[in-house]
Amino acid sequence: MSAMKLPWPRSLFSRLMLIWLVGIILVLAISITIFIKERSQLFFKGIAQEIASNADILDPLAPEERNRSLGRHDRMRVRLLRALPEHIQTFPEDHPLLVELREAMPERRPVLYVLRHGGDNRAMEYMPLVVAVSLSDGTLFTARLPGKNPAPFAHTLHGSVLSAFLALVAGVVILTWVCVRIATRPLSRLAAAARALGEDPERAPLALTGPTEVIQAAEAFNQMQRRISTHMRERTRILAAISHDLQTPITRLRLRAEMVDDEELKARIQSDLDAMQGLIREGLDYARSMEALTPAQPIELTALLSALCGDAADMGWNVTLDGHTSAPFMGQPLALRRALWNLIENGVKFGDAVNIVVAETPGAFHITIRDHGPGLPVEERERVFEPFYRTETSRNRETGGTGLGLAITRNLLHAQRGSVTLDNHPGGGLVATISLPRAPQA
Repeated sequence: MSAMKLPWPRSLFSRLMLIWLVGIILVLAISITIFIKERSQLFFKGIAQEIASNADILDPLAPEERNRSLGRHDRMRVRLLRALPEHIQTFPEDHPLLVELREAMPERRPVLYVLRHGGDNRAMEYMPLVVAVSLSDGTLFTARLPGKNPAPFAHTLHGSVLSAFLALVAGVVILTWVCVRIATRPLSRLAAAARALGEDPERAPLALTGPTEVIQAAEAFNQMQRRISTHMRERTRILAAISHDLQTPITRLRLRAEMVDDEELKARIQSDLDAMQGLIREGLDYARSMEALTPAQPIELTALLSALCGDAADMGWNVTLDGHTSAPFMGQPLALRRALWNLIENGVKFGDAVNIVVAETPGAFHITIRDHGPGLPVEERERVFEPFYRTETSRNRETGGTGLGLAITRNLLHAQRGSVTLDNHPGGGLVATISLPRAPQA
């Protein structure tokens, strides 16, 4: 059975955060470990030197002088005792203090005890220590260490040290977050610009700020954006020019068709020319929908939709409107009217009755246009926005059109920072959802 792999962060921000934090925390942990270990060794060495010095001072003195000297040493860090206390127990030979004592006075044989009071069930590492050293005349010199047992390194990570370590880690986390955020923000801005490029190739170029590598990437991105924009403008001009120039030969063909004596043949020719004329008109509209539009103006969406419902009623269509908006939308009136009319016309064509609902949220306006037709399969809902694409049920140009209506609608809405999506309604029919942002894009 293969070993389970730990999840690896996918974003550059989270990866850099993880690498920095793990590395710095390891460095801090090792540094604190070395510091506490060295501090523990220095503490034991200082205690051993102090006991050795007192033993050397007391060794040549007479017993009476030793008693007087013990009274003068009461304020020292090591408390000198006149005799071994009760309830003591020999401490193991591997304690670091005992090792330091033997190094400080190799000619003597120090013994380390632990002071265990009655009923005290604590471990030996947490009980007071007593040192006993034999002087030259056989007298036992005893000393008690201050406070509780200075435990080995494994037990010295008490609350204050741990709190300081956690505070240091918290500071490192904040500093790391700020540094990584500053380092990755230009990349996030570049990714956002790449996503927005598909929606608006004419958007403002990226600002050339940040590190040298980011500036080079932004320059390359701006150059790519200029090429794409130029290519799209050339394609639009070619399409508009072809559509415009085709109208002249079509007009000549209409005149020549009038000279045909066979009425049935003349009708067929006129029908084909009408279809060609409609396709050219749609092509021109599609080309215009990709060009720059007029400056944005305030639009009352409720009034605009009411006017469209009135126009639909004049044509005998069943179109209803629900909801209202309290604030205007900043956009291009003619382009928005054309986009909404295309969706209404499409809904009437395939679903007879059309229901429109308009609503608003703090950040956007939402318009839903629902028909009562057969709906669309999931795989068709995005493809119908492609130019000249028509579904299998609308291959006839008399019913399915040229396949440019929805493409024109999406272009007109994208030019106003809006979006449109299609979905099937649970109760039947197709729902077109339009989202329009409240504020103009900066």
